[in-house]
Amino acid sequence: MAETADELTIDYEENGILTTKQTDKMILSKGAWVTILFKYQTWDKTNQEYSTDKYTIRRFQKRDGKYTPRSKFNITNAKQAKLIVDTLQDWMK
Repeated sequence: MAETADELTIDYEENGILTTKQTDKMILSKGAWVTILFKYQTWDKTNQEYSTDKYTIRRFQKRDGKYTPRSKFNITNAKQAKLIVDTLQDWMK
């Protein structure tokens, strides 16, 4: 378990293969609750290659000095990500 927001990752290894590979992250908020936007790829066993970019927003809560995952929202493709960005930009006008 991570002790700081900078240490938090979504990398996940299974049977020696990095099945979820974090490629970037942006910490959106820090404190007792941390919100992070991650960019990642998943391993495709059939094609033996990583997927196109995916995105997820994760919330972590710090308790007893360690961060615990509490919630997540997955953005599974670029089209959905662009729609979210466009909508937020429109709302902020």
